[in-house]
Amino acid sequence: MRKKELALLLSAWMLLTTGCSQGTPAGASSLPAENSQVASGSEMAGVADVVEEGMVPISGDSLEDGTYPITVDSSSSMFQAVQCELTVQDGEMTAEMTMGGTGYLWIFPGTGEEAATAEEADWIPYAEQADGSHSFTVPVEALDQGLPCAAFSRKKEKWYDRTLLFRADSLPLEAWKADAVATPDSLGLTDGNYWVDVALEGGSGRAVVDSPARLTVRDGQAEAELLWSSGNYDYMKVDGVQYDAELVEGRSRFVIPVACFDRALQVQANTTAMSTPHEIDYTLRFDSNSLKEAEG
Repeated sequence: MRKKELALLLSAWMLLTTGCSQGTPAGASSLPAENSQVASGSEMAGVADVVEEGMVPISGDSLEDGTYPITVDSSSSMFQAVQCELTVQDGEMTAEMTMGGTGYLWIFPGTGEEAATAEEADWIPYAEQADGSHSFTVPVEALDQGLPCAAFSRKKEKWYDRTLLFRADSLPLEAWKADAVATPDSLGLTDGNYWVDVALEGGSGRAVVDSPARLTVRDGQAEAELLWSSGNYDYMKVDGVQYDAELVEGRSRFVIPVACFDRALQVQANTTAMSTPHEIDYTLRFDSNSLKEAEG
């Protein structure tokens, strides 16, 4: 379908969905400007930068074939996935995003301007799930990289530019190929005690943990002793397993497993400092380059 025919088709669809009784005159030579189908910057409120400092794009070659749950961040609060599954096959990645609403009819892996001039066959339609929710299946060039995505609004009848980021740190450990993850075994760590730098992110940003942290390796398995700046955390969860706190001089101390290094590991910590206890999401990153043997 050529560009002129596509514009006519889109104009006709708009007229039908808005209940207009008059169609496009036959043989009309005057078409709307291309950017009239694309939302302007002033129409896109609350655009967020989803790419974090220090992120490095990760290709599908680092992952085992399979389907895994993954978190996807969007630059717009109006375009959010409530669930997402990443499928990897021979290094190629696609993601099925289940959306939090039904306000978009198509998405396009590119900019709004590119979507407005693309062939209709290149637009990705939604799939309606059994519960009425909409999902889109999109190609994923790389994880931890901002990917342009245009979404066509049912209500506004325009393409809106979005940026999506599929988070590598949300993948389960089994998704990674053995040579893509630094583990005690791949690093050649023998049983013993070590010091390792650890970075904590998440929450309000006020809580910290002591760094370096003490790391113990036994039978090829690593455990880290985390000493928090506060004594208000009574348990942590790592991969769904709960670890209870020990109070040390008024501070919460935990011993948790360290499955791998140099990647953000998702954990939860339950705080009792507020009116009702609740779990807070954090990430921990253990730096393999900082490992040093510890005495005793």
